[in-house]
Amino acid sequence: MPNIPNCFYRMSVKALILDDEKRFLLTLESGGLWDLPGGGLDFGEEPHACLAREIKEEMGLEVLYASKQPLYFFSSTQKDGKYWVCNVLYEAKVADLNFQPSDECIEARFFTKEEALKENLFPNVKEFVKKYDPDSH
Repeated sequence: MPNIPNCFYRMSVKALILDDEKRFLLTLESGGLWDLPGGGLDFGEEPHACLAREIKEEMGLEVLYASKQPLYFFSSTQKDGKYWVCNVLYEAKVADLNFQPSDECIEARFFTKEEALKENLFPNVKEFVKKYDPDSH
């Protein structure tokens, strides 16, 4: 993405899927990095539609619920550190966790903050973990 002005960011819409213990769901990509479910917002796409599309594409799962408003909004670099991404996280629920493996999801697991920090994480997940407060959910 050459010649993009500094004020432009890629938008990433992610799901905060929690279990009963307020651990958050991460997905392991085939490249060995853990990420939050979701992905890039296409031009003209609504965030909720993006979330449902990305989770269906990556995991083969149906989103049953997404919060009306985002719970988290923060920026991070992409894994190569060249470009910045705005990350918007909505609380979400899926029908089940019987995902269909893909390159973007070879494993899915719930983590505490401490457990996640021991793993190989995308930069956006590192930023999210700094902000996540299980007591506020």
